Amino acid sequence: MSKFLDTIKARAKADKKTIVLPESMDKRTFEAAEKVLKEGIANIIIIGTPEEIAENGKGYDISGATIIDPFTYEKTEEYLNLFVELRKNKGLTYEEAKKTALGDYMYYACLMVKAGDADGVVSGACHSTANTLRPSLQIIKTKPGVKLVSAFFLMVVPDCEYGSNGTFIFADSGLEQNPDVEKLAAIAACSAESFELLVQEEAMVAMLSHSTKGSAKHDDVTKVVEATKLCKEQNPDLKVDGELQLDAAIVPSVGASKAPGSPVAGKANVLVFPDLDAGNIGYKLVQRLAKAEAYGPVTQGIAMPINDLSRGCSADDIVGVVAITCVQAQAN
Repeated sequence: MSKFLDTIKARAKADKKTIVLPESMDKRTFEAAEKVLKEGIANIIIIGTPEEIAENGKGYDISGATIIDPFTYEKTEEYLNLFVELRKNKGLTYEEAKKTALGDYMYYACLMVKAGDADGVVSGACHSTANTLRPSLQIIKTKPGVKLVSAFFLMVVPDCEYGSNGTFIFADSGLEQNPDVEKLAAIAACSAESFELLVQEEAMVAMLSHSTKGSAKHDDVTKVVEATKLCKEQNPDLKVDGELQLDAAIVPSVGASKAPGSPVAGKANVLVFPDLDAGNIGYKLVQRLAKAEAYGPVTQGIAMPINDLSRGCSADDIVGVVAITCVQAQAN
């Protein structure tokens, strides 16, 4: 395990938060919960019926967790009324709220956070990103002043001299399919803030492209150039530059020759990809070929931390994302 994750876990332990794990239908949830509780990283709430807990939790010590059966819990009524209130302009009835929240524990988990009974949610081991994020956007909504919710992977590359000792944020690599100029600028600014929160070093943001400083002409390149310009206007103190090819962004000698005088070229630690295809392919390449640790997709821009998991995740991946979610919650 990386030094980065050790640091995140230590920060989580220093100010313990309560994280909800709604996927009681998946054994990895219980394996992860046991580890989180044993290490003292967070307080854990698992949502499920006694049957679900007994069937999938067999063999795991989760005695320190709070188990909530939404069908019998005394606050369920309060949560359902809150749900109706939040969605009344969409015409949600009490019956529909009940069916939704009891049929999909992710909705129930988000209602617990909204009601102030938990600090964050980690889900997605057996649900799609859409199923994880839809409830959070309906119930918890975006942070004030934030235009969109995006997702990043925190990449820790072993024996790597680039980035911040091999640590990078790759964004958006989980959510926003084809961001326009405004969205790309917002993703860059949010990702810089996330990097500084989690890595505790200054963000150096590269807006990536197949072109460096006009070496190629295309509408896709123009989008990145304009997003860089907008991001600089909106965040004058941020170190951000583009458009940059990947090697110009992270390799000092290439950065110096292709983008001389750039404050970011050769030093980037936040990599903003032009679209989701590039971001998703990029993080998986680095994860598999460089044997990097990939934490995420971590969401940014939601008013409270709600994090998605990759469906191929291990219990240890869940533990890592729980620790990251705690640190995000501390910042709130």
